[in-house]
Amino acid sequence: MSRVAGSSSATFSVKASSTQAGSRRSGGAASVAGGGAVTGGAVTGGAVTGGAVTGGAVTGGAVTGGAVTGGIRTQEREKKVRRRKPKRRTELGLLVLVALIIAGLYTILELDTRSRPPAHLGVFIGALLGVAFVAHMINRFLAPDASAAFLPLAALGNGLGGVMILRIDPAEAKLQAVWTGVSLILYGLTLLVVRRSRDLDRYRYILLLAAIGLILAPLVPGLGVDIYGERLFVHAGPIEGQPIELAKILLAIFFASYFSEKQEMLRIPTRRFGNRLVVDPAPLGPIVAAAALSLLVLVAERNVGFGILLFAFFVAIFWVATGQYRWIVFGTALFAAGLEVGIRLLPQVQERITAWIHPFSHAQTSGYQIVQGLYSLGTGGIAGTGLGLGQPRFVPFASTDMIFSIIGEELGLLGAATVVFLFLLFLGTGLRAAQQARSDFSKLLATGLVVILSMQAFFIMGGITRLFPFTGLALPFIAYGGSSLVGNYVLIAILVRISDEGNRPSRIAEAQARALPLSDGAADPGYEINLPSWSTPG
Repeated sequence: MSRVAGSSSATFSVKASSTQAGSRRSGGAASVAGGGAVTGGAVTGGAVTGGAVTGGAVTGGAVTGGAVTGGIRTQEREKKVRRRKPKRRTELGLLVLVALIIAGLYTILELDTRSRPPAHLGVFIGALLGVAFVAHMINRFLAPDASAAFLPLAALGNGLGGVMILRIDPAEAKLQAVWTGVSLILYGLTLLVVRRSRDLDRYRYILLLAAIGLILAPLVPGLGVDIYGERLFVHAGPIEGQPIELAKILLAIFFASYFSEKQEMLRIPTRRFGNRLVVDPAPLGPIVAAAALSLLVLVAERNVGFGILLFAFFVAIFWVATGQYRWIVFGTALFAAGLEVGIRLLPQVQERITAWIHPFSHAQTSGYQIVQGLYSLGTGGIAGTGLGLGQPRFVPFASTDMIFSIIGEELGLLGAATVVFLFLLFLGTGLRAAQQARSDFSKLLATGLVVILSMQAFFIMGGITRLFPFTGLALPFIAYGGSSLVGNYVLIAILVRISDEGNRPSRIAEAQARALPLSDGAADPGYEINLPSWSTPG
């Protein structure tokens, strides 16, 4: 340390250190006033060269010679941040496990029905692993921080459903495989287009109009198809499907956007009514419109299942947005009023209520489907009759409405419980994604989407077991149906995007991570320069 005094003095303090091959080499510190020289080193323009740092030099604020520079240091710390991201290897391992489970079920089915293993088992397993790898790569590149559970859960449900559909109707199984490929393509396109969930918030009214158009499409003459008294399907050329499967997703986006903006108005009383403050009724318009829309679907299209599903979703998302139980009571009252209207106006609703309460009294008419489903479940017992050894031909719509009863028959209580736990895992994973979401819109959207998926499964399984009136909904990912499969994969893609955003390190977290040492066992190579302190001779 040396000090030269003049008419004024400027004191610079430079400290440098570098780490090389596990040893710490450090130089000295120099303090110069008026441009003096330091033995063993030189200070020129604030740069220390030569002997100031053993094995290195500090020049312009960068440490060189010690194998560390400002740029290298930043790159190494950015790599450390990237290593902390959730690894996709867990997802890939789960997808491989699911593929092996499905291959095992297929082998058991062939052994039970044909008494020999599948002829092309290797090709089948290779195809399953190829699809799993493609799906994994989509997530690796488009949603690297998303939860590792969404895609394996969807694959498990889809694969289990494919095996059961193959057992019931091989022709439908081939079509389901094609729709699986289409759904996977749309899954990737959804992640590619929706790079940020908040982008959906900008188009809420456009999406609302599109949803209403899809809901009303089956009522258009020449486009809608009447099947067993219900107008659920549209037929356009070679394509036939249920547009309401996509409409429910668009409605979820709209209501998540609307309630994220109006939730304070719905929660805090602002309108004076006499001597009391009450909630402004103006924002209540959407829930009234939801009741009207559900009633329209119920009456005009005679679609009992989706009418109930849509209204239950509206009430659930309204309660989540406000956190007040009185809206559940209000929504339930509206639903009861609408249901009373449906019972009085629609004979089909009356038949379903009657079949729910007294199925065995109408076992040959309106209760036939429910009774056969109950017999099928009862036959399965604990472990089931075995794949391929049940009697699904006695159950109407075995591959669509009643596939859960076929699972209960051939896989028993264990198989049925597995399906229930599958959707409970879907619910938990979706709610976790909602909890980690970065914005109120994303939180409500994730909650709404997972509520739709879970309620749909809950309603159809509850209808088959007589907890509720039978709704005729498709069991997500498992039941046969192209439009249902496509809609559910798009739904999962949006949940994956929200999960990816929630798990992605924020800029503040990245900045803090870059300030950490490169490794726990080595000192942080760096430098420290104290700014000059000026003093006048005393």
